Amino acid sequence: MDVNGKRTDTTVLVVDDAAASRYAMSAVLRRAGHQVVPVASGSEALVELDVRLRKGTLPDVALIDVELPDMSGFELCRRLKARPHMAGLPVVHFSAAAVDAGDRCRGLDVGGEAYLTVPAEPEEIDAVVRAAVRAARLRAGDQALARRLTRLAETVVAIQTARSPQELADAAADGAARLTGSPAAVFVLGPDDELYRGTSRDRTSLAMPDEGAHRAVAGLLRRLTRGQSGVQITTVPAPLWPAGFFRPGVQHDARLALIPIQEGRASVCLATPTRGVRRVNPEDEALLARLAEAAALAAEPLLMYQVERHVALTLQHSFLPQPHRLPELPGVDVVVRYVPASAETEIGGDFYAALRTGEGVLTAVGDVVGHSLEAATVMVEIRHALRAYSVEESDPAVLAERLDRMLQRYHPGITTTVCLVLVDPATGRTRIANAGHIPPLIIRDNGGADYSKAAGPLLGVGLPHPPPTELFLEPTDRLLMVTDGLIETRGTDLAVSMEHLRAAATGALPGLDALCDTLLDCFGRDREDDIALLALRLG
Repeated sequence: MDVNGKRTDTTVLVVDDAAASRYAMSAVLRRAGHQVVPVASGSEALVELDVRLRKGTLPDVALIDVELPDMSGFELCRRLKARPHMAGLPVVHFSAAAVDAGDRCRGLDVGGEAYLTVPAEPEEIDAVVRAAVRAARLRAGDQALARRLTRLAETVVAIQTARSPQELADAAADGAARLTGSPAAVFVLGPDDELYRGTSRDRTSLAMPDEGAHRAVAGLLRRLTRGQSGVQITTVPAPLWPAGFFRPGVQHDARLALIPIQEGRASVCLATPTRGVRRVNPEDEALLARLAEAAALAAEPLLMYQVERHVALTLQHSFLPQPHRLPELPGVDVVVRYVPASAETEIGGDFYAALRTGEGVLTAVGDVVGHSLEAATVMVEIRHALRAYSVEESDPAVLAERLDRMLQRYHPGITTTVCLVLVDPATGRTRIANAGHIPPLIIRDNGGADYSKAAGPLLGVGLPHPPPTELFLEPTDRLLMVTDGLIETRGTDLAVSMEHLRAAATGALPGLDALCDTLLDCFGRDREDDIALLALRLG
């Protein structure tokens, strides 16, 4: 209790080599309601502080005599302030002898908060000690708030740069754990009830206990956000929450920060346990609410993109013929491969086609410029237009001109690269029209490989297309057509990547399947764009 009968939680370290003075100072402080830890030298003080630091019971203030036997009070203060975990400990110097202005300035220069001239009135000693403690606590509170705001800002940046709902959930969970000092989980519930779950890295990694737990969490989030707007903070009792979710074998109440998005069809939830760990304080709850809002703002476009990506993939998978469904192509063997971009990247407009015409076999590989649902839609239209045009026309240059006019009329501003190859199986005569695409690579049986000289402008820009480039395929030759998603790498010149492709193709085993598989093994991992390959040879 203090002098007014109120309890105090202030502990004062008194450092004074004079026993009588040390006793008197301690008595004054105890009567004022402080707990006192008396020591007789600077070295004793350092040992005492090290012990208390390990126990987590550092004093609130150090009252240090300037004239100590082993080091000056100024030196002791300097050493304390140099230690990271003790730098915030306020120091009050006192002396009965060193009382001039220079001594006071020296005490402040080494980091002391105040300077007492003794003897002094008990009220003055108490007031100086309390003022030093109060200033230190305010300073520590400001520093802690600054650290939390910095962590919040860092987490918001990580959330805003997430490329998928899963990345967002992981980033938000780590940020929530750093803000609260507790394990944390974040759920992003999509409009289709798909649940993305992120957990903080300091928590033992556990899978959702079972599918029933997944449904329970999704149902709980839907109920809690129904009819709500804005962030709400609520506690979910342990029986409603999956057991062992935060700690193995332990069931916790969970403190949730929830916010509905997409008019209640989706939501974001930040969850921290409320048993067995420090409870979340009001300031942390306010920061969690801001974090939940930031996560919801970032999650909405990602969830919308997930829907768009699903539609685009459905379009591509529906309209690109599967290898086992390619039409019969007498006299020509054809193998195709198609690999969508990774889940974190946007869908593109890559396509391939293999058709019978009046003059032979027409193959095509192309890429609608851009990454969106629109690119996938235009891809489908180009494939249909090519099929329609090739019923009466086989010349690849004429087909390129018609596709160019179609794009200009119905999709102004959209451009496409495409390579069209017409092969006569009987003679091996091959005509190539290339509209801004990687030219076909001809792999010879003798181990050589060369790109054809075919070149021309993109489709959709209205420039005239040159006549087809003509060459003859031998029965042992393989002709390879690819989209740039296979080899294009940021920071690497495309010509260099094409040379790497040629080297890999010449080293592939014989056969069309072996060629395609080798190239996908070499280049096709974790690509940022779709990949389409088509390989053919005379049958």
